[in-house]
Amino acid sequence: MTSDQAALALVQLSKNFGRPAVDQLNLSVKRGELYALLGPNGAGKTTTLRMVAGLLVPDGGSIHILGIDLARDPAAAKQKLAYLPDDPMLYNKLKPLEYLEFVAGLWGIEPAEAQPRARELLEWLDLTQHIDELTEGFSRGMKQKLALAGALIHQPELIILDEPLTGLDAAAARQVKDVLLAHVKKGGTVILTTHILDVAERLAERIGIIQHGKLIAEGTLEELRSQTNNAAASLEEMFLQLTESAK
Repeated sequence: MTSDQAALALVQLSKNFGRPAVDQLNLSVKRGELYALLGPNGAGKTTTLRMVAGLLVPDGGSIHILGIDLARDPAAAKQKLAYLPDDPMLYNKLKPLEYLEFVAGLWGIEPAEAQPRARELLEWLDLTQHIDELTEGFSRGMKQKLALAGALIHQPELIILDEPLTGLDAAAARQVKDVLLAHVKKGGTVILTTHILDVAERLAERIGIIQHGKLIAEGTLEELRSQTNNAAASLEEMFLQLTESAK
């Protein structure tokens, strides 16, 4: 798959913080798939995603987002994606609709288009009943859902999420998962990290596992089972086997 055909293509991507955090990483995510990037703490997952989002400058290598070179045309590349960190920042003194209209304005979306889109997202994520409340009083789950709405307001083709389900109750987690699956069903692409391996096992079409900043295994569940020579293994069992052997 070429970088023009992929939703995300990383070639020899590197970042050092006194030691290699991401070590010449090669990774390609297809358009229209839900891809889970897994790894133990310190494996380089968040550093990788922060470079893709343009929040960190790589020390080497290249990043292509839907065929656009991030280094050469960062504005065009970022227009195609949304990045949701594990602890997203909201503006506590804004109400949900105000927050979404503010984010839409940053993307250059006209108010006449932004407001109905924002209301649709709030309804989709079951936040309409909180439309007149300040976000400072929101629970973690409500904040996570509002941040996801903010990520979706400009209708990105690629959504990147770092631990999107951490701290959510079962109902909120289900809503977030439904939104992500709906985005993929419409032809979008989702890349997420999670320590909840059951979630990755149920949702992801392909899974990549990194250790020490390198991709050590990748594929569907069946392909990973083939790589570990265990036809009945769960993702948790394969993850532990692969990361242990790569130490």
